Amino acid sequence: QVQLVESGGGLVQAGGSLRLSCVASGMAFNSYAMGWFRQVPGKERELVAAITQLGGSTYYADFDEGRFTISRINVKSTVYLQIHSLKPEDPAVYYCAPTKGSGSAWYEPSDEWNYWGQGTQVTVSS
Repeated sequence: QVQLVESGGGLVQAGGSLRLSCVASGMAFNSYAMGWFRQVPGKERELVAAITQLGGSTYYADFDEGRFTISRINVKSTVYLQIHSLKPEDPAVYYCAPTKGSGSAWYEPSDEWNYWGQGTQVTVSS
């Protein structure tokens, strides 16, 4: 079965940094572009960043792009998200999932994907 397990979240002080990890199993990881998404209670899940299958290209949402860095190590079936200079608006549950991987909107969630794990919680203190 396909599993995506996010980890690395926690409580950090504003201005600090955090690295999130997502380990995939039961899928051909190298065949999928991957994305990180976040969701605040009462809000829709939104894309944060995406990375192509071999890591050659990245995409960042249009909000303080420089604070996020997405990367992947395919031999470990893992995609990472580094968050720098954490702000009060960053706290959310962060999820990973495959993206379309092709076309002009390759970074959008895959239409064939219907699985979301529990995610990992990021909390920022002031």
